[in-house]
Amino acid sequence: MSQPPPTFADVLAARRFLEPHLRPTPLVRRDALNEAIGVDAWLKCESMLPTGAFKVRGGLNLVGRDPTARAGVYAASTGNHGQSLAYAGKVFGVPVTIFVPRGANPLKVAAIRASGATVVEHGTDYDEAREECERRAAAEGVRYVHSGNEPHLIAGVATAALEVLMELPTAEVLIVPVGGGSGASGACLVAKTLDPRIRVIGVQSEGAPAAYRTWRERAPRTTERIATFAEGLATRSSFALPQAMLQRLLDDFVLVSDDELYAAMRLLLVEGHVVAEGAGAAAVAAARSLGTSLAGKRVVCWVSGGNATAESIGRALTRP
Repeated sequence: MSQPPPTFADVLAARRFLEPHLRPTPLVRRDALNEAIGVDAWLKCESMLPTGAFKVRGGLNLVGRDPTARAGVYAASTGNHGQSLAYAGKVFGVPVTIFVPRGANPLKVAAIRASGATVVEHGTDYDEAREECERRAAAEGVRYVHSGNEPHLIAGVATAALEVLMELPTAEVLIVPVGGGSGASGACLVAKTLDPRIRVIGVQSEGAPAAYRTWRERAPRTTERIATFAEGLATRSSFALPQAMLQRLLDDFVLVSDDELYAAMRLLLVEGHVVAEGAGAAAVAAARSLGTSLAGKRVVCWVSGGNATAESIGRALTRP
């Protein structure tokens, strides 16, 4: 781990910096959804941010505040991290190049291009795109922005948890999707600083369990292949900085299947009137599977992104 973890003071600084750029996202409660999943849940609708996903908080905080990013940045992404940097690059006038795997979510790739970033397609999954991006950035001397091992990114996305606990200080459980872990580690930092009794639960796809296995086994783990449609959860390796924070602060970590993700997408859309991509539905899928263990608790589920393709929504609505 090359950089120290962010502090709560860093989160407060990020909140001050982001205030002119981002409005707080809605925290909503849907009775029909809660009846369907059997949990008293509030939805933190990060899908309402300008890029449709939570990571823009970190992208703006890093590109706008890190002097090493001023000349331009390279990054690898399956979509939301790339969108966040592309959007920040447009806001602050910084050139951005994003490496994406071939076949990446076309909505996210189009949004990256629409913000003015250069897109390079390489490899079959995120990790192959990342490896090529790291090689090119090193060869060309360009600032590489890792999607998890960046204190500015984590401090930025942690402002979502700060918003939650300012609006709903009686929250008892926070459930946060995990790809690399920046969102969950940021939520842990805020929750454990403000009230150590708050439980934070991470959720990842069982088809891409690298972060889950690393956390459970207390040692870095990788997986050979990705077997999930939810690209926001699809990493074959764990990220050192978020994992260091999760090891200390995360209370629990669960896995969900693609069937559970599709079911949660459908419930969010039909009962909750909220569009969620696969990763964005993961917290609701976890809440539904945890069921009775959350009885009587006030739970907040991160809807981390809403960049769902028509194909994935169609599958969610038609699966039995």
